Amino acid sequence: MENLIGKNIGRYHILEKLGEGGMAVVYKAFDTRLEREVAVKFIRTERIAPQDLKQMLLRFEREAKALARFHHPNIVTIFDYGEYGDIPYLIMEYLPGKSLKKLAGHVIPWQQALKLLIPVAEALAFAHKRDVLHRDVKPGNILFDENNNPKLADFGIAMVLESEDAAHLTLTGTGVGTPDYMSPE
Repeated sequence: MENLIGKNIGRYHILEKLGEGGMAVVYKAFDTRLEREVAVKFIRTERIAPQDLKQMLLRFEREAKALARFHHPNIVTIFDYGEYGDIPYLIMEYLPGKSLKKLAGHVIPWQQALKLLIPVAEALAFAHKRDVLHRDVKPGNILFDENNNPKLADFGIAMVLESEDAAHLTLTGTGVGTPDYMSPE
């Protein structure tokens, strides 16, 4: 994927790369219309088999729409989605804090751990009541806002259960989630 720093993607001016994973690259951007910082997550379509791309784009659109309806203080807010060329992207709230992954390896008193994890459990319960399973809960997907409040992010491989063909949207022969954090079954 090309470096997008300094480019304009519609009304979003890309400022810097925040991170990247196996399936996406996330940038910090400035929304020139609403004059606020946002995060832009670009899906790495070059890593998707050509025969699976159409199905993946369909799933991406369904999940973006489902997640945009979520209003919970501990779930990252989705503002918009679109395509840059053939690359789909999500516009999300920008969170300047760290992730729980950055705290790994440090002892956290149990009282503080509860304050961090109970809101995440509430976010998962909220999603489950709306028939969405996250399927990739891990420390790197728990981000913190400027007040150190945890927010669950990256529903990118979520399964929207309300969809009639949700069972058909997981590609055959592919694993779902991050192996280090998956249950054995």
